Amino acid sequence: MEFIVTLPPELEPFREKILESRKNYVRVIAEEERPTLPWESKIGGLPYLPAGALHPAAPDGSPLTLLAQVNFEDLPPLPLFPTEGLLQFFIHDDSSYGLNFDDPFDQSRFRVQYFREPIRDEDALEPGRPMPGHYQYLPIDPYKSFPIRFELAEEVVQPQDFHFNQIMGADFFGRFGQKKWELMHQLGQAVRSHPHKIGGYAHFAQDDPRNPELPMELLFQLGSDEAIQCMWGDMGIANFFICHEALERRDFSRVMYNWDCY
Repeated sequence: MEFIVTLPPELEPFREKILESRKNYVRVIAEEERPTLPWESKIGGLPYLPAGALHPAAPDGSPLTLLAQVNFEDLPPLPLFPTEGLLQFFIHDDSSYGLNFDDPFDQSRFRVQYFREPIRDEDALEPGRPMPGHYQYLPIDPYKSFPIRFELAEEVVQPQDFHFNQIMGADFFGRFGQKKWELMHQLGQAVRSHPHKIGGYAHFAQDDPRNPELPMELLFQLGSDEAIQCMWGDMGIANFFICHEALERRDFSRVMYNWDCY
């Protein structure tokens, strides 16, 4: 299928180079809120936990909240990613949503955990226990569960993803003088893909925090979305990244968490 993108006239000479950056990713599509099974892919709600497993908690003992969980059996095939197992993302109810801005790999107040062979027997699982009391800062309503489905899609590089400079050259927009920021914004709007995703290129409200010398895959991205009552600060977006080698090993102990807003 032909990939169609409408570019500003000034960027038309670079169309072929931009289209060469095409890459597959998986759209994460939220459906209407409803009760979900423990092993279902979902945003919010109660997490899957085998009997005897401890609910993830912060160092002070306060429980972390399930942001999302992904059952890879539901996903279309995507290179490097598992084809089975259940991956969960937990965050803390604080003003930084569990992110340590000085060390985005610090999982003390967020957690990513993976169950290679999830059990589909509710009697063998921990009973679901809603969070005690009221939440204060969370970007989602933890008492609501939105099942999610997945679609394979294609996109081209986003201007704020560090891959853009690698593909298009450093300071690509500098050649356009005073129109630099306008054209960067126009291209960003033209190539912007689904805000909730697995794999592909990342979106940011500000800048890409990754080190280009350490290749990292976009493990999961969740944007602000009124339909699922999700809001990261002021219309922000959250990303989780993982090194290629760790993803291949199914080792999720060192994941980089990032969120930013406008």
